[in-house]
Amino acid sequence: MKNEKLSPDGRVVSFIDIGTNSVRLLVVRLNPNHSYSILTRQKQQVRLGDGEFEEEEILPEAIERLVIVCKTLTELAGTFNTDEFVAVATSAMREATNQQKILHLLRLEAQLDVRVISGQEEARLIYLGVSSGIHLGDRQAFFIDIGGGSTEIAIGGERNYHYLESFKLGAIRLSNLYLSGNFTGPVSQDQYRKVQQHVKDTIIHSVQKIRNKKPDLAIGSSGTIINLAEIAHKVLHQNENSGDSVLIFKDLRKVIDLLCSLPLDERKKIPGINPDRADIIIPGAAILDSFMKELSLDSITVTGRGLQDGLLVDYLSRIEAFPLLGELSPRQRSVLQLGRSCGINEVHARTVTSLVLELFDSAKAQKLHTFGEWERELLEYATFLHDIGSFISYTNHHAHSYYIIKNSELLGFDEKEITFMANIARFHRKKTPRKKDPEILELDSRERESLRILSTFIRLGESLDRSHTALIRHVRFSHVDKDSVYLEVVARGDCQLEIWGVEAEKRAFEKIFGKELVLERVQT
Repeated sequence: MKNEKLSPDGRVVSFIDIGTNSVRLLVVRLNPNHSYSILTRQKQQVRLGDGEFEEEEILPEAIERLVIVCKTLTELAGTFNTDEFVAVATSAMREATNQQKILHLLRLEAQLDVRVISGQEEARLIYLGVSSGIHLGDRQAFFIDIGGGSTEIAIGGERNYHYLESFKLGAIRLSNLYLSGNFTGPVSQDQYRKVQQHVKDTIIHSVQKIRNKKPDLAIGSSGTIINLAEIAHKVLHQNENSGDSVLIFKDLRKVIDLLCSLPLDERKKIPGINPDRADIIIPGAAILDSFMKELSLDSITVTGRGLQDGLLVDYLSRIEAFPLLGELSPRQRSVLQLGRSCGINEVHARTVTSLVLELFDSAKAQKLHTFGEWERELLEYATFLHDIGSFISYTNHHAHSYYIIKNSELLGFDEKEITFMANIARFHRKKTPRKKDPEILELDSRERESLRILSTFIRLGESLDRSHTALIRHVRFSHVDKDSVYLEVVARGDCQLEIWGVEAEKRAFEKIFGKELVLERVQT
């Protein structure tokens, strides 16, 4: 499918990930404008690895559960008019001696062709899924995903990995080995140490390689890590909002002590725990515990992205002109994706963005502000999305823009950055920011001050393309004196509408900067 072109009507693709613990479904509509829309995400536990790893054969009852779940999920995908299925299976299936029998049953009963992938390929796809949704910049990250039958790790940056590995370590696998049968009691220190030693022996040769690569941060995906973070925040921080979802190593140790101290029926009642995971979470926690201890990790950032997202990114990378890999960062991709999903006028958005950045840079050169790259980058993205609210209605579209940006899952941004961008878009027209506006109460004092100035730039930029015909080629603050700031506008043709727009913003400009705005027009 390399360099395949998308049809004029788009396409609906369903991605299915058959794991050792659960089966996941992701249904996506690929739009003709090279954006995509997620139609549904579903997950169903199947416990494919129960009792498998000693005999290397998936048990009949697990096969039956798998076939029923896959049949149900493919039927659900069919209600979205799926054009294509991409299905993969991981650890439990790749080790099963009865693999071919199961694949045949899935083709027969669920009309599903499944590709069994290697551990290295699983690690690559997880890396793609996670890295494509996190802003790393120049940093290198250690990625870890703990599954039911295997654990995958990667080391890489925003666009490329340079180390992948898969270990035969998983929550169900280790539970089968060390907590097998109908074990429902507390887990003793001796039992936990045996699990931990098994993990340490398995990873010992890789740990030094990872240390030598000196990653800047750690990122964890998978249900086990997410659930451990949820327990830590619920139990240790009294339902405190996890914010950027970071799990501290000291908190992990406290959670493990709590989990081990309780029998299964009490463990299921711990705040934040997924009861279906209570019987296997301790071996899963031991894997994370061992990696963090051996690599001296004080904390790990937790993400809900993973293999499914990697399947999508991998698929999109093979479609011509789809802006998901290449030169775009996760932030750039998510902003472009959101804009195109809402059908923004890209020509106008890019024109205004270019003008606003010229205003920002020239204003800094004239010492009208002291803001840096953080504000400039967020101003750029907010300006590109400033008219996105027209997707709902042109009337009050600035308010709709705020709502859409604030409530969209913009990948690569934290909550504070999303709120800041939403507010820039909110104040690109109508009233200017005021201290008591409810929208800005989440911002600190410096962010509020920067919002007042940056919203002035976006208001001027919007006025300078009022006719949506790109008549203004360039703009800059050329010089500043005691009473005035001079704005040089390079235009082509009659741009009277734009000039009137700037004139209307003069009073607001003077209120912010304390100087009169003087317009100097240069004709090309």
